[in-house]
Amino acid sequence: MENKKETDSQPLSDGTSRKESENVCLKRELGLPSAVSLIAGTMIGSGIFMSPQWVLYHMGSPGASLLIWASCGLLAMLGALSYAELGTVIKESGGEYIYILRNSGPLLAFLLAYTSVIVVRPAGIAGISLSFAEYVVASFYPDCPSPTVAVKFTAAACILVLGIINCLNVKLSTSIMNIFTTAKLLVLLLIIVGGMVLLAKGHTQGLQNAFDNTATGFGPVGVAFYQGLWSYDGWNNLNYVTEELKKPEVNLPRAVMIAIPLVTCVYLLVNVSYFVAMTPRELLSSDAVAISWGVKLLGTWTWIISLGVALSTFGSANGTFFTGGRLCYVAAREGHLPDILSMANVKRLTPSPALIFTTAISLIMIIPSDFSSIVNFFSFTAWLFYGITIAGLLYMKIKKPDLPRPYKVPIVIPIIVQIASVYLVLAPIIGSPQLEYLYVVLFILSGLIVYIPVVHYKWSPKCFRSVTLQLQLLLQVAPTNKND
Repeated sequence: MENKKETDSQPLSDGTSRKESENVCLKRELGLPSAVSLIAGTMIGSGIFMSPQWVLYHMGSPGASLLIWASCGLLAMLGALSYAELGTVIKESGGEYIYILRNSGPLLAFLLAYTSVIVVRPAGIAGISLSFAEYVVASFYPDCPSPTVAVKFTAAACILVLGIINCLNVKLSTSIMNIFTTAKLLVLLLIIVGGMVLLAKGHTQGLQNAFDNTATGFGPVGVAFYQGLWSYDGWNNLNYVTEELKKPEVNLPRAVMIAIPLVTCVYLLVNVSYFVAMTPRELLSSDAVAISWGVKLLGTWTWIISLGVALSTFGSANGTFFTGGRLCYVAAREGHLPDILSMANVKRLTPSPALIFTTAISLIMIIPSDFSSIVNFFSFTAWLFYGITIAGLLYMKIKKPDLPRPYKVPIVIPIIVQIASVYLVLAPIIGSPQLEYLYVVLFILSGLIVYIPVVHYKWSPKCFRSVTLQLQLLLQVAPTNKND
């Protein structure tokens, strides 16, 4: 007993004391404003500046396109409300991963982590970073297409900067989120005001006969939803950082109820502004809808839109990075990824190994990436796991009605989201079957090759422990505890 104090102060292999290591955990630093900013700032990225023409392309008319945008906002809201109940019952970070783990078991949770950490999250970061790079580089090549090498190098620089920011300090990352969210809302407000001025002057040609040529096929509507939902992606991001949110039982549902209706209204008004300023044919032929709008209405001041798009995509990438690193961190903490990824820096209290890993995979994703394929791949796999998560919520509501629930949604809401998720998984496969969807399923199932020996049978070569210890020393990280 007399040696207990001495033992607690002895250094571990990473240079920290045992007592310090036991006290390492991520701090609750996200209040309601930062929570709203995380949701809205991640949702408003490249999509509203790049997806409108693709939604119009698949739907065929401005009226149907606006219905898709409104429906996507409603679906995001219903999904987020369902997740808010999950987040107040299971008060752990990790989003879908932790909910599937607690409700459906380790196998499905591992397949989600395997797919998300290796492909889906890095692909999302790469796609947003490439959008950022395209707008930044285009300003230096006004009269010709931007060089591919310059775009990809700029995207890589964006990812590296975000990785450093998120590794340094949680407050720095959230402050950047708050600043960039405000900036992008101001730019979108400029677009909305411009559209309202045109409407006041009687420029309504783009909205006349708004539903002519509307597409009604099962496949086109599903793909249009994919393109619209890409712009709403991020509605569930707050659930990835529940352990860092102050009063999650209060702030989680409040942030959802503020952020998502705000973003939906902004998106609808921005689309109306696009349709008022441009004919459908002009909009379809545009490579960058917001820039084309700026050329028509702002002339030489179009650079404001370019700057706004760059700020918007950078802020969105930051939010995606922030939450993507937490998914990797939580999955490792549960034993589904290497131990080193579950550790946090003992001084800065950030999950730096997970963030560094996410940075590396995102950089690799830049090399072959194409924006449209990233959207389709991300949406297909994302809604597959969203559906599994919502099924877990329905199971809890039916089989565990007595669980304490600080926040509760009517059961009809998750049922609607469940039906929508099944539709969004099946629509592209039935409507326009492609071999790439089979590749996606095969990739997800390939996780079994890793799961059976490494997770189920806990196979771990002795050299892994030595490598882990060396990385702990190098990165100054230690195992963490969960926040209560």
